Amino acid sequence: MREAAFVKQNKDKWLEFENILKNKKHLDPNLLSDLYIEVTDHLSYAKTFYAHSNTERYLNQLASQAHQIIYKTKKEPKNRIISFFKTEFPTLFYQHHRELLITFLTFAFFVFIGAYSTATDADFVRSFGLNDAYVNTTLENIEKGDPMAIYKEQGEFHMFLGITLNNIKVALFAFGYGILLGIGSLYFMMQNGIMLGGFQYFFYDQGLLWESARTIWIHGTIEISVIIIAGAAGLVMGNGMLFTGTLPRLEAFKRGVINGLKILISTIPFFIIAGFLEGFVTRHTEMPDWLALLIITSSLGLILFYYVFYPIKLNRELQQNALLKTNIELNLKPTLKNDE
Repeated sequence: MREAAFVKQNKDKWLEFENILKNKKHLDPNLLSDLYIEVTDHLSYAKTFYAHSNTERYLNQLASQAHQIIYKTKKEPKNRIISFFKTEFPTLFYQHHRELLITFLTFAFFVFIGAYSTATDADFVRSFGLNDAYVNTTLENIEKGDPMAIYKEQGEFHMFLGITLNNIKVALFAFGYGILLGIGSLYFMMQNGIMLGGFQYFFYDQGLLWESARTIWIHGTIEISVIIIAGAAGLVMGNGMLFTGTLPRLEAFKRGVINGLKILISTIPFFIIAGFLEGFVTRHTEMPDWLALLIITSSLGLILFYYVFYPIKLNRELQQNALLKTNIELNLKPTLKNDE
């Protein structure tokens, strides 16, 4: 069966299921169970014949929402924040790994463009990446033998607070630009990618690539990663307007905004960690290389685990549980009919 025919045949059932999930106060457990089994069957079919399609993603999200309602415990409202970061968000974000990949590749491409532009034009970094005051101060610090001294100018707590708030503001821009059909977020990735590329090449040109990288990426690993993730949140919002699937455009846009905001909220703890590292740790340029590398690799591992590997692992577990429950229900139905 063609995907379009499959969608047309089952669209009404899916929309009915969505309406039931929205009306949480008046859920009919039997109807919910029957529709849940049917939707998971459709999901299995879509995974087989329409792998990686919008239909599969839509059904996966629908099944995940139902799973959370069916299996949530009475204690969950008291632990809403824990539940959000442990289950709700990773389950959601798995559906948006494609947007994450797009924003990452866009950012990485323009990092290269920024480095290449600075290599061919020494003044490029002043006009696009860094202002004259920063460049001149850094050059003076290089002459004094302490090229990373700029991270020691402010007090630790004031720097931590200022950097954290600034990074959150940057993330809000990366997300907010997504209202321009997602193109705005990609443009924001372009700007920041070029800036980073020019910034790193500037230190390379001064013979300080390693010294700058081991210092800057102590906080930059998490900081840059979550800016890219915030850009992915903007892309999710923009895609809600462009790719509506089986939903009305307004409803798809609302869902894109909500999902994008959830992704943005997930970055706040990581921005706090990045701000703490920049305010209290980065300034210690005398630390041994092995310690700097340990912090950098641990930060990268944390980001990859929470935003990439853990959502994949959790999604597989939810699918296995859903299929297991489906099989149990299907096996019980003949027995119940015989008993009647």
